This record gives sequence, structure tokens and C-alpha cells, in this order.
Amino acid sequence: MAIRHSLNRLYRCVRLALPRSLNICLWLLKVMLPISLAVRVLQYVGVIDWLAGYLSPVFSYIGLSGDSAFVFLTSIFLPLYPTIAVMTTLTITLREATILAVMCLISHNLPVECSVAHKTGSRFGEIVAFRIAMSFVSAIVLNWLLPHSNVPFIFLASTTTKVASWGMLFTQWFTSSLTLVVTIVLIVSALMILQRVLEEFGWMHRIAHSLSPLMRLFGLPPGCSLLWLTGNVVGMAYGAAIMIDEVEQGRLTRDEANLVNHHLGVSHSLLEDTMLFVAMGISFWWLFLTRLILAMVAVWAMRLYTHIRQANYT
Repeated sequence: MAIRHSLNRLYRCVRLALPRSLNICLWLLKVMLPISLAVRVLQYVGVIDWLAGYLSPVFSYIGLSGDSAFVFLTSIFLPLYPTIAVMTTLTITLREATILAVMCLISHNLPVECSVAHKTGSRFGEIVAFRIAMSFVSAIVLNWLLPHSNVPFIFLASTTTKVASWGMLFTQWFTSSLTLVVTIVLIVSALMILQRVLEEFGWMHRIAHSLSPLMRLFGLPPGCSLLWLTGNVVGMAYGAAIMIDEVEQGRLTRDEANLVNHHLGVSHSLLEDTMLFVAMGISFWWLFLTRLILAMVAVWAMRLYTHIRQANYT
């Protein structure tokens, strides 16, 4: 009887998660495919090369070519999915893809996510500037650490051939987009089900409680573990309601929430967002550890700065 009851609960999780997943995936199609096609057209008529000529001197300092800047600029204003659509249209190495992926993981969908951070205790402009700055810090660090290599970005194997006609352009766009959409649909559906299961069986709160010691290591208040877990399981945008509720219910002060926002600004959605790029052939550990370590360093630096400033006032 107990097993049957658990199976019914699991079935309910799947039944509730799949419609939400479908809605998200339909939205992705509406956003991702037109952007992907537009970028391919821009490439074909030479606009990307023109932009690259102006931006390459700046991005060359962080191990990227100028056309990579187009991907980063897209990520700032949009979620990762259309950013990935743009990224798949460029011919870059796996090393460049790794650096660019980390930058986009830190600075994506800033209008939405920084609005959430603002509502929970951070200044909008400050958190935007912080995340963009940390993107370039991560790129500098990775450009220094990653061994130089000309290994191509494997996911782009079908798009590296020079486009000779409009017909070839549309064929390559359709083929690569179909592959990308299938990958994203599978990952998003699985994550939506996982989220429902964690909530249904009350595991989210149990896991959060066990993470309290880890919060101290990160320089965060122990009471923020649920907020941290939410931001890393479902992301800042999806977890906005929980984040705002934690502050409005008084379980976290706005100063404490500000620390969490800065940590999550660098390292959030460690599961979903990371796996999107891993599915494209980029190393999990570079994506995961780079953000996690930089987030920890950033929070401790903030705490040190606050301590020194308060000491000067006394």
C-alpha cells in the first residue's frame, strides 16, 4: 500500500510537471528559433564579421574572438536558451566555448534576475554591474588556467562548413536547431519532474537543513540554505517566489539576502544551466567549480569590505 501511494505521488509529480515543461519548451521555440535564424543571416551577409572587427581587440584579452561578444551581449538581455542558439551558430574552439559558457552562466537574463535580486535586498544597478564584472573576472581566470588548444567545439560540427547559398543556410539552421531543441526539451522536462518530486516528498527542506555548514563555508548565513538550494535547483527566475517569501516572512534580513544575491549572481542554477552546456560537450567541472569558487571569494570579499568600513566608522 505504501509503495502504491508513493508511486501515485510520483505519477502526480510527472503529470503536473510535464504541462509546465511543455509550456516552457513552446516558449523556447518561439524565442530561440527566430534568434538563431537571424544570427545565421547576419553571419551570411557579413554583419558578424563587421562587429568582430571592432570587438576582437577587447575580447582577445580574455581568450575570445570578437564574434563571441555577440553571444555574451545576447546573454545579458535574454535567458540562456536563445543565447545557446546564438552560440551554436559560431565557429569556435572548445576552449573558447568553455570561457564563453561561464561568462554567459554568470551574466544572463539580467533584467529579470536582477529585478528579483532588487526586490530581495540588492540594488539593481549594483548587481548588474557586479555580475558583468564577475563574468570578465571568470574569463580572465579561465584564460589563464585553461591549456591552449585548437580542439573544435564538437557541437558545431554540422555548422562549420561555409554557407554557399540561402538554401544551405536554411538547411543547416533547421538541422542544428532541431538537435538543440530535442536536447533542451529532454533536460527541461527531467528537471521540472525533479523539482516536483523534491517538493512533493519534502526533500527540499531536509536537504536545505543539511546544507547549513556549507553556507558557513560560503560566507552565507546558515538560515539561507533553502534560498541557496532553490536558486541552484530551479534558478533565480523560477525560484523568485521562494526567494521573495523568505525575506518578506523575516527569515532573512535584507543584508543577508544581499549576500545571497551576490553569491547566486555568480553561481546559480548549478544543475539545469550547467547541464545545458555539458550536453554540448563542455566540461562539467570547469563550469561548476569556477562559478562556485568565485561566488565564495566574492562573498568573503564583500564581508571583509563591510568589516573594514564599519571599523573605520567606529
